[in-house]
Formats: sequence, C-alpha cells, structure tokens
Amino acid sequence: MTDKAFKFSVISEPQDEKSWLGLARQAESLGFQRLLMADVMTSPSPFPALGLAAGATTTLRVGTWVLAAPLRAPRMAAWDSHTLSVLSGGRFDLGIGSGRPFVLAEAEKLLGVPTPSAKERLASVEKTIDELRDLDGEGHHTPILVAAGGPKARALAGARADMVTVAASPFATREDIISMVTDIRERAGDRGDDIEFIAPIFVIGDETPEWVSRLLKTDAQQLAASDSLGILRGTPRQMADELLHRRETLGVSGFTVNALFIEQFAPVVELLS
Repeated sequence: MTDKAFKFSVISEPQDEKSWLGLARQAESLGFQRLLMADVMTSPSPFPALGLAAGATTTLRVGTWVLAAPLRAPRMAAWDSHTLSVLSGGRFDLGIGSGRPFVLAEAEKLLGVPTPSAKERLASVEKTIDELRDLDGEGHHTPILVAAGGPKARALAGARADMVTVAASPFATREDIISMVTDIRERAGDRGDDIEFIAPIFVIGDETPEWVSRLLKTDAQQLAASDSLGILRGTPRQMADELLHRRETLGVSGFTVNALFIEQFAPVVELLS
C-alpha cells in the first residue's frame, strides 16, 4: 500500500531539565525522528519544553501529540506553533485534535472553561489550522498532524493535514484501520498519497506499564489476544517484520513509542532505518 520511509517518534513528558534534554539527545542519537509531548494540564506546557528540546538537538523534530484545540484561542495556539517552527529551523510539527474527554474535564476543573460541543471543538481545530497557515504565509510551512476519528474529523484531516493519526480504539481491527486510512486518502484527493499516517504502539514486549493499564483499561495479554495494533512483541527482527507488514497492508509508516521503551525499541529503529 505504501513504501514511505519509516519515521519513529518517542513520547514523553519532562521531569527536570537534565533528564528531558538527555532524552532528546538520546532519541536523536538512536535514530528516532521525533520527540513528542501530550497536552495535558497536569504536565508541563509543551511549547516551552519542546523549544528546549529542539535547542538541545540538531536534526530531531519535536511536536505535540496532540494539542487540545479547545484549551487555547486559535490565534494564540497558531502564534506559539509558528514561533516554535521558525525558531527551531522548521523542526516543529503541530499535532492537533479536538481533545480527549479527560483533558477537557481537567480544563473545566482548573480553568473553569466549559467543555464545548463536538462541533465547536472540531471548528476550533480548523480555525487553528487557518490561523497557522496565515502566520506561516507563503515562505514557511509548519507540518500539521490531525488526530481524526469520526467522519467529520477524517474529512478535515483529508483536506488539511500533512500527517494523520487515526483516533481508534486499541482494539480496532486491522480492517477498521484500513477502512479509515482509505477514507482519509480518498477525501484528500490528489494529495492522498502524500499524507503520512502515524500509529501509537503502547506496549513493547509482554509487560504493561501502569499508565497504559490506567489509560486503556487493559493489559498486554488482552492486547495480544485481540491482535491489537497497540502492542508489538518478539525479537527485534520479528518486530521489524511486523512493522513492514503494517506499512504494506495498513498504509501506516510512522509509529510512536513511550520513552520507557526507547532502548528496547532502538534495535528495531536501526533495522528499519
């Protein structure tokens, strides 16, 4: 389905300057293409943290996974994104979505911001993209990743995104993912083949981190039993072959892993570089 080059990303959040910048340099040295951060109000703010990571590296891209559009006025989010993109030498990717329920609940609790409707949240995503393209102008292009689940989000992703992550259940079947990827490509028309599709891998091996169990309400055994795309097991060669198969059959060439697995996954990155 696709022969796009693999791109691997590490997802983490800063605990302190030394470990955060050390992780950025380690990811770059191991061949990962991106360092990504979630946008949750109980963690550090992504824009300054990613700016520091970009400044500590030379080729590593940085990005949000993903910015919750309803938490910021579109022009403000675009302003921060454009600034980081320009000052990093074009190494920032804006990942954006309508916001996970728990993120919106945190915002309502901590900021007093009422949760917008689904229609309003998606409109905020589109408006932020519009504002960023306006700030970028003709001389600059900040790559945009859209987290797309429902039909309207998939339509927006097909029309506007450079990259897409399909917002699906960890128990979605391979046929489900193929259907959603195909739908987005068709909506994109002539630019469909240019879109990079990125999928998260939550578990490497047989041990489930506590945060994964809390987030997904499942474990490695259940993921493996259901042939979930959220788990990858085996030797580095077996894992590399499975990702080659996913790229060929699903059209997905980008994969994210949590920083807890960076050293365990590094041999796979090396095999597929």
